[in-house]
Amino acid sequence: MKNALFATHLRLVGMAALWGASWPWGRVVALSMPPIAGAGLRFVFASVVLLLWTHQTSSLRQLRKISQGQWLGLAVAALAGVFGYSLFFMFSLQLVAAGKAAIVVTLNPGATLLLAAILFKEKLNPTIFAGMLLSAIGAFIAIGGNNTGSAAATLGKGELLLGGCVASWVAYTLIGRVVLKGMDSLTTTTATTAIGAALLLLTSYCLEGTASWSSLGEASAKSWVSLFALAIGATAIAYAWYFDGVKTLGAGAAAGYITLVPVFGVVFSSLWLGEPIDKSLFFGAALAISGMAIMQAGRRRPSSQG
Repeated sequence: MKNALFATHLRLVGMAALWGASWPWGRVVALSMPPIAGAGLRFVFASVVLLLWTHQTSSLRQLRKISQGQWLGLAVAALAGVFGYSLFFMFSLQLVAAGKAAIVVTLNPGATLLLAAILFKEKLNPTIFAGMLLSAIGAFIAIGGNNTGSAAATLGKGELLLGGCVASWVAYTLIGRVVLKGMDSLTTTTATTAIGAALLLLTSYCLEGTASWSSLGEASAKSWVSLFALAIGATAIAYAWYFDGVKTLGAGAAAGYITLVPVFGVVFSSLWLGEPIDKSLFFGAALAISGMAIMQAGRRRPSSQG
């Protein structure tokens, strides 16, 4: 039993590492491939793996039983969480260093909790508010640090695109809560990934054209390795390990490991891409990650304290 629990915790650390690594991998792809085509291929490859996974479980039967209304909900969720998020993700990584971009993860929980309180009347307590504030301040310092000189305008665009990542993820989370009730996580992830892949491929064909797809053959081996790592590692495997953690430990405990994602993002960006870890990034990341941890602690407190 102890060995099984240890393995679960180890896989959750691996999940956080893969999600953190998605930022430097994504930057390599964004700078070397047509961004929309690269995003589309990522989710095509991930869809294949997820469909094979569902084939080994009862989730494949549930996919066949999805109603028209549920497919509509899945399409809306895919539009926000896969299509929208991927576009903001790829285009922001053309402008912002991967390590800084990874800090945006710290804004997701606070923004989601705040909107859930507004839309669904969920109760918040002072601990959660303190964590939100600390994460927001830390993210602002980390992402906005050292934006001086002529690069300021370019980095400003990148930061706005990172804000789109946050908005897309929050929308995906809240849409899923409303329209995808009664569906398990694997079915939802598989369906939205496949729908999102189709939307991205269609958009790439319309906006980037066939010439851009022809240029994929000139991409380096490093670019293709990063693309497959995004698809297989950061999408399919990471979600599998996350779902395993939720099943074994509960959603709250598993979600706590997301606190490690920006840590791995900054470290891997420095090791693999040679990005400097300046003082503002280090200090801001420390504040933002601490804020995430405080929010996680606040969510475990009794609701009567809200």
